[in-house]
Amino acid sequence: MTVYPLHGAIRTYAWGSRTAIAELQGRPASEGPEAELWLGAHPGDPSTVPGPDGPLALNALISGDPAGQLGAPIVERFGDRLPYLMKVLAAAGPLSLQAHPDADYAKAAFARQEQDPAAPKNYTDGHHKPEMLVALTPFEALCGFRSPQVSAEVLSELNLPQLAPVVTALHDGDLETAVRTLLSWPESERDDLIKQVSSAAQQVPEDHGHTPSFVLAVDLAANYPGDPGVLVALLLNLVWLQPGQAIWMPAGNLHAYLGGLGVELMASSDNVLRGGLTPKRVDVDELLRVLRFEVLDDPLLHPTELAPGVTSWKVPVPDFELYRVTLTEDRPPAQLPGSGPRVILGASGDIHVGEGHGTPVEVRPGEAAYAPASAGPLTAAGVGVLFVASVPA
Repeated sequence: MTVYPLHGAIRTYAWGSRTAIAELQGRPASEGPEAELWLGAHPGDPSTVPGPDGPLALNALISGDPAGQLGAPIVERFGDRLPYLMKVLAAAGPLSLQAHPDADYAKAAFARQEQDPAAPKNYTDGHHKPEMLVALTPFEALCGFRSPQVSAEVLSELNLPQLAPVVTALHDGDLETAVRTLLSWPESERDDLIKQVSSAAQQVPEDHGHTPSFVLAVDLAANYPGDPGVLVALLLNLVWLQPGQAIWMPAGNLHAYLGGLGVELMASSDNVLRGGLTPKRVDVDELLRVLRFEVLDDPLLHPTELAPGVTSWKVPVPDFELYRVTLTEDRPPAQLPGSGPRVILGASGDIHVGEGHGTPVEVRPGEAAYAPASAGPLTAAGVGVLFVASVPA
């Protein structure tokens, strides 16, 4: 067998949907939230493939034959590890405000942490974690800083005198001071501040130009009382993705997912620096060290059509690339894009994926397959939509 059925692990974070992944896979909903379906070889929750003695973890398969599984060029560049992780993300509520370090910072910070047993445990590994997301359903997210002048207008409309220093910093284009001031707000005053923010936001007329920001503030304040991340969220681009649209979160980009179902592809790391909107560990000082206080004018990641039915989203990192392949009844079996080790995810329809001399693997919605580098060219037959994760050549 060269192409393997790939069974992913489901993470049950509290913000996850109870139905979205189940509906995608065409099965009954589970009793609890299903937030993320992990498809890859990350040691935190590796996917499995059929082995001679039962399910075999993908990272174990790779470590047994790195050159055959990954290809010599990828081993030389990344070592004996699959450099990307694909996820199906199903958010029923907001995720934490977060950012990820770049590769050099992650390597150095992880090394310092490992050398000092008393150091805060912010890093799980020495790798970066840039990521992209393509919406499968309408998807709402916060992605990157918007114009600080626009954010100043929004906060000014709340008419809260205590926010005057933040508004002034934003008028001056000083995003770093504005964010630092909010995230360092005295703990004894936070609860009252966020209550006032929620109350003021509810008083703004519904036809106001910034109504979506005020609706967001009320919603976040209800879920995270006393959390200054409610205000930091108002400094970010509020994005509504339609199915097929994508966003890109490079190193240092502050973001948070709010709701919807999407396909994520990222470098294989679990390094997350959180600033709020979460019960998990928050380290404001470390987050501020990795944040890039730059305005993101266009948070959308625009697609490139490579061939009829084949779309890609180009990202400026060597770890991964993502393709969407649409197969229709009037097209013959298609050769899949990408090379090296590939993870193939079904999004709709019923498609079989295989290589020249192996048995094709059926890939239905929410199901996946893994093809090592040694598989060579892959062919897909059927009707539906696939996502293919690969490593740029």
